[in-house]
Amino acid sequence: QVQLVESGGGLVQAGGSLRLSCAGSGLLLSISSMGWYRQAPGKQRELVAGVSSGGMPNYGDSVKGRFTISRDNAKNAVYLQMNSLQPEDTAVYYCAADRFRLGSSWSEVDYWGQGTQVTVSS
Repeated sequence: QVQLVESGGGLVQAGGSLRLSCAGSGLLLSISSMGWYRQAPGKQRELVAGVSSGGMPNYGDSVKGRFTISRDNAKNAVYLQMNSLQPEDTAVYYCAADRFRLGSSWSEVDYWGQGTQVTVSS
Protein backbone atom coordinates (compact mmCIF):
# COMPACT_ATOMS: atom_id res chain seq x y z
CA GLN A 1 0.00 0.00 0.00
CA VAL A 2 1.36 3.38 -0.99
CA GLN A 3 1.63 5.93 1.80
CA LEU A 4 2.28 9.64 1.30
CA VAL A 5 3.29 11.94 4.15
CA GLU A 6 3.38 15.71 3.68
CA SER A 7 5.28 18.31 5.65
CA GLY A 8 6.13 22.00 5.41
CA GLY A 9 2.78 23.77 5.61
CA GLY A 10 2.19 26.75 7.85
CA LEU A 11 1.34 30.43 8.09
CA VAL A 12 3.09 32.99 5.90
CA GLN A 13 2.52 36.60 4.93
CA ALA A 14 1.55 37.58 1.41
CA GLY A 15 4.59 37.69 -0.83
CA GLY A 16 6.39 35.08 1.23
CA SER A 17 7.53 31.56 0.42
CA LEU A 18 7.01 28.03 1.67
CA ARG A 19 8.35 24.65 0.63
CA LEU A 20 6.22 21.54 0.90
CA SER A 21 7.68 18.05 1.00
CA CYS A 22 6.05 14.68 0.46
CA ALA A 23 7.69 11.34 1.21
CA GLY A 24 6.28 8.19 -0.33
CA SER A 25 6.54 4.56 0.77
CA GLY A 26 5.00 1.24 -0.21
CA LEU A 27 4.40 -0.18 -3.69
CA LEU A 28 5.96 2.76 -5.47
CA LEU A 29 7.01 0.77 -8.55
CA SER A 30 3.46 1.20 -9.83
CA ILE A 31 3.60 4.97 -9.54
CA SER A 32 4.39 7.20 -12.50
CA SER A 33 3.41 10.70 -11.44
CA MET A 34 3.56 12.54 -8.13
CA GLY A 35 2.33 16.00 -7.32
CA TRP A 36 0.09 18.34 -5.38
CA TYR A 37 -3.54 19.34 -5.28
CA ARG A 38 -5.18 21.90 -3.04
CA GLN A 39 -8.64 22.51 -1.67
CA ALA A 40 -9.86 25.79 -0.21
CA PRO A 41 -13.03 25.99 1.92
CA GLY A 42 -16.11 25.79 -0.26
CA LYS A 43 -14.12 25.05 -3.41
CA GLN A 44 -13.33 21.97 -5.43
CA ARG A 45 -9.97 20.28 -5.19
CA GLU A 46 -7.68 21.54 -7.96
CA LEU A 47 -4.37 20.53 -9.46
CA VAL A 48 -1.44 22.63 -8.32
CA ALA A 49 1.40 20.76 -10.01
CA GLY A 50 2.43 17.29 -11.08
CA VAL A 51 5.68 15.73 -12.24
CA SER A 52 6.36 12.51 -14.12
CA SER A 53 9.01 9.97 -13.19
CA GLY A 54 11.10 11.50 -15.97
CA GLY A 55 10.85 14.96 -14.43
CA MET A 56 8.33 16.52 -16.80
CA PRO A 57 6.21 19.03 -14.84
CA ASN A 58 2.72 20.35 -15.38
CA TYR A 59 1.13 23.22 -13.47
CA GLY A 60 -2.27 24.63 -12.72
CA ASP A 61 -2.82 27.99 -14.42
CA SER A 62 -3.08 29.92 -11.16
CA VAL A 63 0.41 28.97 -9.96
CA LYS A 64 2.47 29.09 -13.15
CA GLY A 65 5.55 31.24 -12.71
CA ARG A 66 5.28 31.23 -8.90
CA PHE A 67 5.46 27.57 -7.87
CA THR A 68 8.07 24.99 -8.83
CA ILE A 69 7.69 21.23 -8.45
CA SER A 70 10.62 18.85 -8.21
CA ARG A 71 11.06 15.17 -7.58
CA ASP A 72 13.73 12.91 -6.12
CA ASN A 73 13.09 9.40 -7.41
CA ALA A 74 15.82 7.90 -5.20
CA LYS A 75 14.00 9.18 -2.10
CA ASN A 76 10.48 8.65 -3.49
CA ALA A 77 9.84 12.29 -2.67
CA VAL A 78 8.25 15.28 -4.31
CA TYR A 79 8.65 18.93 -3.37
CA LEU A 80 6.73 22.13 -4.04
CA GLN A 81 8.51 25.46 -3.78
CA MET A 82 5.89 28.19 -3.44
CA ASN A 83 6.97 31.78 -3.99
CA SER A 84 5.04 35.06 -4.11
CA LEU A 85 2.25 33.50 -2.06
CA GLN A 86 -1.09 35.27 -2.03
CA PRO A 87 -4.12 34.95 0.27
CA GLU A 88 -5.94 33.06 -2.49
CA ASP A 89 -3.32 30.32 -2.17
CA THR A 90 -4.71 29.50 1.27
CA ALA A 91 -5.86 25.88 1.22
CA VAL A 92 -5.14 22.36 2.38
CA TYR A 93 -2.45 20.98 0.11
CA TYR A 94 -2.55 17.27 -0.66
CA CYS A 95 0.26 15.14 -2.00
CA ALA A 96 -0.87 12.78 -4.74
CA ALA A 97 0.55 9.81 -6.64
CA ASP A 98 -0.83 8.02 -9.67
CA ARG A 99 -0.06 5.43 -12.33
CA PHE A 100 -0.77 8.08 -14.95
CA ARG A 101 -0.26 11.81 -15.47
CA LEU A 102 -1.89 13.98 -12.81
CA GLY A 103 -4.54 16.25 -14.25
CA SER A 104 -7.72 18.11 -13.42
CA SER A 105 -9.71 14.92 -12.66
CA TRP A 106 -8.75 14.69 -9.00
CA SER A 107 -11.37 12.02 -8.28
CA GLU A 108 -9.37 9.52 -10.36
CA VAL A 109 -6.10 9.91 -8.46
CA ASP A 110 -4.81 6.62 -7.02
CA TYR A 111 -3.21 7.74 -3.76
CA TRP A 112 -3.46 10.72 -1.39
CA GLY A 113 -1.60 12.09 1.58
CA GLN A 114 -3.42 13.40 4.63
CA GLY A 115 -2.98 17.06 3.67
CA THR A 116 -1.12 20.02 5.11
CA GLN A 117 -2.57 23.46 5.76
CA VAL A 118 -1.11 26.52 4.04
CA THR A 119 -2.41 29.88 5.22
CA VAL A 120 -1.37 33.15 3.61
CA SER A 121 -2.22 36.32 5.49
CA SER A 122 -2.72 39.67 3.77
